[in-house]
Amino acid sequence: MLSQIWTALSLFVVAASLRAADARELSRQDIHARQLEAAKRWHSTRSSPAKRAAPKNITFSNPKASQFYVDGRSIPEVDFDVGPSWSGLMPISGNPKETRKLFFWFFPPGPDGRRMEAQDAHPLRSGARSMQPFSWSWGQAKPTVNDFSWTNLANVLWVEQPVGTGYSQGTPNIKNEDELAAQLVGFMQQFLEVFSELKNKNLYMSGESFAGTMLPYTANYIYQHPKELDLKLKGIWIADPSLSWNVVQEQIPAVNFVHRYEHVFAFNQTFLAQLDALSKKCNYAGYMDKHVTYPPKNGLLPLPGKSTTADRGCDVWNMIFNEALRINPAFNVYRIFDTYPILWDVLGFPGSFEQVQVAPVYFDRADVKKAIHAPANVTWSVCSPINVFPRGDSSLPPALTVLPSVIEKNIRTVIVHGLADFRLLAEG
Repeated sequence: MLSQIWTALSLFVVAASLRAADARELSRQDIHARQLEAAKRWHSTRSSPAKRAAPKNITFSNPKASQFYVDGRSIPEVDFDVGPSWSGLMPISGNPKETRKLFFWFFPPGPDGRRMEAQDAHPLRSGARSMQPFSWSWGQAKPTVNDFSWTNLANVLWVEQPVGTGYSQGTPNIKNEDELAAQLVGFMQQFLEVFSELKNKNLYMSGESFAGTMLPYTANYIYQHPKELDLKLKGIWIADPSLSWNVVQEQIPAVNFVHRYEHVFAFNQTFLAQLDALSKKCNYAGYMDKHVTYPPKNGLLPLPGKSTTADRGCDVWNMIFNEALRINPAFNVYRIFDTYPILWDVLGFPGSFEQVQVAPVYFDRADVKKAIHAPANVTWSVCSPINVFPRGDSSLPPALTVLPSVIEKNIRTVIVHGLADFRLLAEG
């Protein structure tokens, strides 16, 4: 027995000695040098930032366009040229007394792009993250070149909407998604009067989260009013979208989600058993296997109970969220793998909640507002404290109303979902 222990100790010492020798042979400087070389090789296989600084020649004949021009070398903290763009406020109607305005930021395509297509994206939050020529994700000290920017291939227009969000101006007054769509189309009409060279191009609309409700209704509005917009709608792209009732997108799939990621949630067996019992009692267990089948049955899927949110005592989503926060106070409903420390975020929203920033939120900085022609008197935030539907939104979820028709009329409809998202679940 003593001999076996000694042998094990000997092996451990030998292994430790080998690791120490490896560490001496491969210093931190060596590792860093290799990392830099790998990064250079990776970037050499991607499009050059210089190409993005030289987009296809595009000019606008309307003199008003010049007041929206943004020099790609003057964007604060961005130490490379992102090329020309245009941004500012545009009214939602042609009424000279119109006070409601939406903020936009337009980028033309890079040299390999197609000037015949326009992409309408929402809003600045997603743009700064991953779609603009520069990317500034969680934990980054400064922005970096985005080799995969949508602007490499198409005209891209970011719009902050509806009225009440971002830099927008005016008082919200909409009551449903159709009125929201009418205001966005009204804005687009005014935009195309200034940037008329973009008329008659193909249009793809994109967005995430609640845009999953807004965009199907907007697409439906455009199809129902074909003469109102001088663009040819071809499709929509929506990510992690809000499409249906909360009970469908949150409650029904929640317990299955926990079991799929038991190693992440780290709940004890007692709590898991409680969730399973409640899932069965509330008719969540087995719902997908029973009702989500192919070919689909006629009509809408039945609710598991009486409520479109959750029957009393059946709110398993909040039970899971509260327990997850107890175990991991940094739990991020949008990306469940996050732990402490919560990364700094240039937009002030790195996880489940907004965070107090040491520095001002990027789009609330005075120099940024000046560079992109944003109103100086607006406090910008990722999530607006203003209720954009003052009296509520009377529209039903699009999956129950307009989305099927929109899919039929679109050339392409893309619905994507992050598998680590617990806010709106992919299985829902």
